[in-house]
Amino acid sequence: MIMEIHPIAYFHSPLTSKFGVPRQSGIADSLEGHIVLEPDYRQTEAIRGLDGFDYLWLIWEFSANRQVTSNLTVRPPRLGGNERVGVFASRSPFRPNSLGLSCVRLSRIDYEGTWAPVIHVRGADLMDGTPIYDIKPYVPYADSHPEARGGFVDQRAWHPLMVRLADERAASCFTAEDCQALMDVLAQDPRPSYHNDPQRIYGMPFAGHDVRFRVDGDELTVVDVL
Repeated sequence: MIMEIHPIAYFHSPLTSKFGVPRQSGIADSLEGHIVLEPDYRQTEAIRGLDGFDYLWLIWEFSANRQVTSNLTVRPPRLGGNERVGVFASRSPFRPNSLGLSCVRLSRIDYEGTWAPVIHVRGADLMDGTPIYDIKPYVPYADSHPEARGGFVDQRAWHPLMVRLADERAASCFTAEDCQALMDVLAQDPRPSYHNDPQRIYGMPFAGHDVRFRVDGDELTVVDVL
């Protein structure tokens, strides 16, 4: 028997494109987004007790990946985009079933307003408009395993980029919170892992603006905000 699943909510974020979305949840902790439940579940009863948890699990769809893949191996960015591992030994968005799993920090819940209750979270790796299929509370005694091995992830150290603004006026395009979130997202290096052209200008949509930047070594420079 095939199970049919339908979205119970949609995610909303300053990131309106796949390009720039953090590659893992939690690594851009200042990035805030919110979850709007679908009408059938848009009731306080559905989330009663949720505000007692600090973190949530989200099960969602890689909805921007429309291509069906049959590849059994992928090339993770952490390995430079050149080495292959099994798809089930990775968190690649290109999977037999396009489902994502993210642990996010619960910021607050708005209980008033047209779309209430609205769940605000931080550190999500979901783009704007992502369908969410389930929300589950993170339970530390069962979900936390600090002694666990991390496979190939343990073998390759990851160092965030240093981010600077070529024109400090660019920061005035955003709120202080959005500016910090943007800096955290850019520090994770949104480029494809095989790109290494210090003269190339990249564009990334963020909070209604087009952010232009380039990367030279370990430094990312925002050259313009349109």
